[in-house]
Amino acid sequence: MGLTGGIGAGKSEVSRLLVEQGAVLIDADRIAREVVAPGTPGLTAVAEAFGTDVLTADGSLDRPKLGSIVFADPEKLAVLNSIVHPLVGARSRELEETAAADSVVIHDVPLLTENGLAPLYDLVVVVDASPETQLDRLVRLRGMTEQDARARMAAQASREQRREIADIVIDNDVPLDALRKRVAEVWEDLVRRARERSAEQDSE
Repeated sequence: MGLTGGIGAGKSEVSRLLVEQGAVLIDADRIAREVVAPGTPGLTAVAEAFGTDVLTADGSLDRPKLGSIVFADPEKLAVLNSIVHPLVGARSRELEETAAADSVVIHDVPLLTENGLAPLYDLVVVVDASPETQLDRLVRLRGMTEQDARARMAAQASREQRREIADIVIDNDVPLDALRKRVAEVWEDLVRRARERSAEQDSE
């Protein structure tokens, strides 16, 4: 299944609670960093596409520099995505294939909505919070300026677009105890679905 949510919605907290319950988490952001680590074909491809200026002195990727190039130019962002997304997809599939057949495998994908990836997953879970809650968390907990926080939020899919692709919505405008209870309910549902899917595969 795919897990997503807007910046500041609390997706990381929901991921952590699901892992506590026993989920196998595949973190797209972490994999995206791994596939362009020093010495990887991914980093070589990025350097070939954008020049060695996007590398630091020690040969690793200069993320802020690359970010400033691609986020100002949709065509360059598309080039970067064409390099990184297939590598992330391949690595994600490898990790999923190593999980037990009846595992609940959760793909944590921040830009699932924006990149039209919902059809890749059996189920999409969206962590939802009001824009006011998102803004408060970004400013208070992450130390962003209000202007930066609003810009980051505006660059993502809208709340309505995320909810539109959701099979399950986890409301995170609530205290942690209430969130923990809701995640436990969702977990029971996910385990039931995983068992049913495993049983179907066994009977084929």
